[in-house]
Amino acid sequence: MAATNMEKIVSLCKRRGFIFPNSSVYGGLGSTWDYGPLGVELKNNVKRAWWRAVVYDRDDMEGLDAAILMNRLVWRYSGHEATFSDPMVDCRGCKSRSRADHLKDGKCPNCGSADMTEARNFNLMFKTTVGPVENDENIAYLRPETAQGIFVNFSNVQQTMRRKLPFGVAQIGKAFRNEITPGNFTFRTREFEQMEIEYFCKPPQYLQPGEKNDVELHEEWVQQRFNWYVKLGIAPERLQKREQSPEELAHYAKATVDIEYLFPGSLGFSELEGIANRQDFDLSAHSKEVPDDDLTRLKLTKNTDSVEKLDFFDDQYVDPATGKKGARYIPYVIEPSAGADRGTLAFICEAFHEELVGEPKQEDLAALREAIAAARKNLDKKTTEAEKAEQKGDLKSDAPNAGQLRAINGALEVAEAGLPATLLSVEEACDLPGADRIELLKKVRQTASKLCDEFTRVVLKLHPQLAPIKVAVFPLKKNEPRIVELARQIKNDLQPSLRTIYDDTAGIGKLYRRQDEIGTPFCITVDYQSLDDQTVTVRNRDSMLQERKSITELTAYLMEKLKA
Repeated sequence: MAATNMEKIVSLCKRRGFIFPNSSVYGGLGSTWDYGPLGVELKNNVKRAWWRAVVYDRDDMEGLDAAILMNRLVWRYSGHEATFSDPMVDCRGCKSRSRADHLKDGKCPNCGSADMTEARNFNLMFKTTVGPVENDENIAYLRPETAQGIFVNFSNVQQTMRRKLPFGVAQIGKAFRNEITPGNFTFRTREFEQMEIEYFCKPPQYLQPGEKNDVELHEEWVQQRFNWYVKLGIAPERLQKREQSPEELAHYAKATVDIEYLFPGSLGFSELEGIANRQDFDLSAHSKEVPDDDLTRLKLTKNTDSVEKLDFFDDQYVDPATGKKGARYIPYVIEPSAGADRGTLAFICEAFHEELVGEPKQEDLAALREAIAAARKNLDKKTTEAEKAEQKGDLKSDAPNAGQLRAINGALEVAEAGLPATLLSVEEACDLPGADRIELLKKVRQTASKLCDEFTRVVLKLHPQLAPIKVAVFPLKKNEPRIVELARQIKNDLQPSLRTIYDDTAGIGKLYRRQDEIGTPFCITVDYQSLDDQTVTVRNRDSMLQERKSITELTAYLMEKLKA
């Protein structure tokens, strides 16, 4: 069973060292998160997999790492300083702040009041100053995106690497946005990391026979980026390609397709990555001496501060009218822009599974069924009472409504019918909205949780490329020096090739469950037989099957199994 709400993901991430609340010893800082020992490994693996796919596995890409702080003029001419803002409103009742375009029926999402202030634009860039004097001349911004660092380096990369069109530049880096309403765990935060590509190509009028145009290249990038998520383990049915409507498109964009993932809970299908055809807008914005017709077409003002024209000399172009060879022009750009944090969160959500791994005794199931029956009878009574209260308009604000009660009752009915296979579904029913205010459900939850602890497991079925730890090595007896020494030697032998850990802090059963929860694909147990015949037990995370393998064959065997 996959996660049905984000709370389970948040709990796992904190409990197992993936993601912690930032500055927690001082009460935290809203929507900022720290990646723990396993989280930093997972996120680094996501970034490595992306870099391998878009840089190492292609012949038309280069890498870049541009500075976070840039000349203020970059953001002036890109349009961010004037227009990178969201409409903000305040609730006069509860004093909360919201985005005006996110309100439903003009009401405050916090208290429901319709008494809101007029919308006003709120610039999302974090402002700072460079140097010892704080004045307007020294204003700078923490970059709100990594793209501009690529655009202003177009000529530097193209000329030093002697690139011909089409070619791309990839970058991974931090970006900062002072979001009005961040939230949903690491999905929307004020500090985040982007994995971004700017793929430069010829404008349609300069294409030679057989060359792909910008529309075809855009479509190719959409499919390649979609396939990347699938290759790393995300089910295609939980991904979708959504083309932005004309109303959503930036004025300079020819087309934009968002790749969305079906997150658990209220997020639903939400954006992982956007692939945009930005035409020649960005390089033109930062160039000097752009023709007036192009400025008008792109709705740009003349750049009077740039000292370069970010164009490309195409020595292969032949003018069909004059036969003249060579042309100088500003390239188009296709931009696949992904979030490293969102991608990491999506891979965790996709990998999260709760499974039944044992069969409870019938007397234990009988006690659970008895508790469910009592709770359902109570729910029937409360539903009737809630319906009457709703008709009279006097339902208490903290009481579950009739719809919530029916949903809980229905979920319990389905779960009870499928026991023991649906043991986890009983817990899910007890987590539905309104369930925490039903006293008899507490006994159901307590009984079900006890059985779940004993007969179920949580496992992160992460793709081997992404798993923070590849192999865990355990001694069957931690007080047997020979077993411990051999186990540690195996760990040291595997470590140069595979991220490997040694653990002897619990019994074998608990050690297996711990590694299941963090997504470790293989566990190795060293026992007394290992001392006699130099073999060990290798356990597979997903199937839980075990087999004996010679110690001398371990590295080759595991490398082959982990190959993807």
